[in-house]
Amino acid sequence: MTTSDLLRICAHDAENPTDSSLREAFSSLHARLKPPFPLTIPSPSEYSQLNQALIYGVLTEPHLAKVHLTHLHAFVTDGYNLFTTTLINLSNESYPKLLQTPRSQLLWISSKLIQVAAVKVETLIISLLRQIRGGDFSEPNLWLCSMLISILVDSWDWLLEEPLAIQCSLFVFLRLLSDHYRLVGRVDLDKLKRMEIEFCIRVLRKNFALCLGIGRDLIRLLQDLVFVPEFKDVWSDLLFYPEKFGVPDFMDISRLYRTRTPSHFFFLTITPEMETQLRFLLTHVKWGNQKRYQAWFAKKHFCTPESETVIVDIVRFICSAHHPSNKIIQSNVISRWAIIGWLLNCCRKNYLLANVKLALFYDWLFFDEKMDNIMNIEPAMLLMVNSMNQYVDITRTLLEFLFLLVDNYDVQRRELILKGVSASFSLLVKKGVVHSLDSLISCDLLSPALREKLASLISSPKLSSIKRLLETCGQQIEVSSTKKCRVEFGR
Repeated sequence: MTTSDLLRICAHDAENPTDSSLREAFSSLHARLKPPFPLTIPSPSEYSQLNQALIYGVLTEPHLAKVHLTHLHAFVTDGYNLFTTTLINLSNESYPKLLQTPRSQLLWISSKLIQVAAVKVETLIISLLRQIRGGDFSEPNLWLCSMLISILVDSWDWLLEEPLAIQCSLFVFLRLLSDHYRLVGRVDLDKLKRMEIEFCIRVLRKNFALCLGIGRDLIRLLQDLVFVPEFKDVWSDLLFYPEKFGVPDFMDISRLYRTRTPSHFFFLTITPEMETQLRFLLTHVKWGNQKRYQAWFAKKHFCTPESETVIVDIVRFICSAHHPSNKIIQSNVISRWAIIGWLLNCCRKNYLLANVKLALFYDWLFFDEKMDNIMNIEPAMLLMVNSMNQYVDITRTLLEFLFLLVDNYDVQRRELILKGVSASFSLLVKKGVVHSLDSLISCDLLSPALREKLASLISSPKLSSIKRLLETCGQQIEVSSTKKCRVEFGR
């Protein structure tokens, strides 16, 4: 079996092509990697091979890393683009398998590339942020958190020049802080929590104009930190003194509510490995075969009670970032709503279950057809209507939670939320996701009070006119389901 100084390789693993090419380049050019360095200009092929050799040397020879970096500085002609791009690919594809020394060196060289403003270094940092796992309190994961927050703090001036990097960093560390702060009795976490708090507060106070680009999910993340003393003033100012953030056109929190969070933020809180597995589940697994894949996924990613917090991230990813094609929707592939129904069943803590439901309905609360995507709200609707026959408790609890949000999420802006939820139901009927809502209103398994609330909500002129139009056209009053199959929510 081939051994590697770069990756952890098991007996059944196929040869890693990136590892092979880096190792071969290093082996063939090893004699040229020591000073004095040649003064000749390398050809394009030699330039590529030399970059690969130096990457392998930097990652596997920490005692010579500074020499290799000096060599790189001496001949680089592309703004470090090839060097950085290779590191990004290595991080995305192989970070979980990197040995500890290469991991440490990868963080070290990333900080050095920031110092020289290397091309794509912000993408490299974002790639490393994606490798942090939510709900994971293992030593390697906490080490990665500490290393990255330290790099960001030390590189503040660079960070201010990279809007996407500062937004992504804030998004990730607000999310992680909600996990880290809940875990008490871990002295080793105190320093990390302090750094995360100070970093997030600094970004929010000094660069709020950039923070607005995150959109409404910034509020969802901050809401999870209301119990952190340092964030109380932030919340107070958001609600009552928005002018303190120094952004002229930010006069009310509703500005953030009305801003849809761009989909790329939802990739940040799931690892590339998890994304690949979710994509496979949602594009290749057929109805009737999903239970064994779900069990495997749960065993791998929800193996501890703490790790279940990542379910919130997965639901936001499925709703807001994974939008299947019509070909997939019309096929026999397991639907997004069914996967979310299973994920709800995986939650063992009440507060976590509430957060998952909020993640599912969050875009409903502020929905605007002109700027929001119907695919973000479709899974919740289909989950409710397709659960009525065999899993009516899911329909009931979801509707109850939705009405609870309408009445209590933000009492001062209830009309805005009521408008968003009403617009969601309206568009879902208008676009034929469901032919009508009569099946919900007339479901005897739901309480009269719940059906009355729903009927009241959808009695707006817009929804009533849609219903009359469908009846006039002679369309059958039934739930429109993209699937006719039996749902399996069991773990």
